[in-house]
Amino acid sequence: MTATATLRVTGDEGAAPPAGALASPERLKFEPDSGFYAQLKDEADAYFARTGLSPKDAPALYRKTAIIFAWFLSSYLYLVFGANTWWQAGLAAVSLGLSVSGIGFAIQHDANHHAYSKQRWVNGLLGFSLDVVGGSSYIWRYKHNVFHHTFPNLAGADDDIDLRPFARLAPAQPRRSLHRFQQYYMWALYGFLAPKWHFVDDYKNLINGRIGPHRLPRPRGAAMVAFFGFKLFFMTWAFVVPMFFHPWWMVLGGYALAAGVTGTSLAIVFQLAHCVDGADFPAPPEGQSIGMPFAEHQVRTSVDFADGNRLLTWYLGGLNYQVVHHLFPHVCHAHYPALAKVVAKVCEERGVRYRHEPTLSGALAAHFRWLRQMGEA
Repeated sequence: MTATATLRVTGDEGAAPPAGALASPERLKFEPDSGFYAQLKDEADAYFARTGLSPKDAPALYRKTAIIFAWFLSSYLYLVFGANTWWQAGLAAVSLGLSVSGIGFAIQHDANHHAYSKQRWVNGLLGFSLDVVGGSSYIWRYKHNVFHHTFPNLAGADDDIDLRPFARLAPAQPRRSLHRFQQYYMWALYGFLAPKWHFVDDYKNLINGRIGPHRLPRPRGAAMVAFFGFKLFFMTWAFVVPMFFHPWWMVLGGYALAAGVTGTSLAIVFQLAHCVDGADFPAPPEGQSIGMPFAEHQVRTSVDFADGNRLLTWYLGGLNYQVVHHLFPHVCHAHYPALAKVVAKVCEERGVRYRHEPTLSGALAAHFRWLRQMGEA
């Protein structure tokens, strides 16, 4: 496999955004594959050949999609038209926020990686579920599929770990005095992720034509129409329609609660997979070479957690199997538990450390420790 960190290096062959993106301003390069990634792919192919299963189009995923969409719609309808008391509205808003996170974890994520189905139109249609709930699938595919998946935990290249000035998540990032308290206050700030996404980040990225240090090709034609059309649709169902039936301050309060739940759950799941004391944060290279092969970088910088928790795995769309996801982002998440055994076997044979936290509580504690460590002088 070529070592240049361009679009094709993510292993997400079907989900690459349009040509023109730069994976890095300096075109950083990985070392050639040592045979580790090749063996992983061979073992994964053998699993699918042995079981006769398809890497995409898992029936369980279609059932899950129907359940989560029904959850989302029923929560919204009850919040707007059925809730008569503050506690009913509060429970409905929490349910709505969790259902939106479920769409993000288990539906749009696979679809925008082109891991949901072999049919491009199915992936494209379900990928727009992110736009329906307020994000931009166009921008997300660059930010997540290309930049994050190529350079996880590499300060200066992975925009997902750049929360300055509020947090220091990597050793190469500057430390501020307030960071000594970040293990306490960041949990509350995570709740602002969704509103910031809805009203700031997507527009800022579009106007600036950049995501962190990376150049973002601006959408054109139908893609630009879809960007603003879905933003208008989100504002309509989230604010305009409810205000026909409730005072504006109640609508804003319901949005704040639902969006806070969504932001907190989305942010914490990402942090538990990367920003813990079990993950590596390679030093930014002085030259063009990152200093290790691509697949080994993915394994070193990602951590699985609560991998035995079937309910959590169902809700998170397998994102608690983060190592597997970074190695096989083009495979439906229904196969992650089985592929985790494949990855663990190959890692043991090749002497590559495969990290995982057995429980959710252990992963939360690991993130707390990392925040505390990065906040120390």
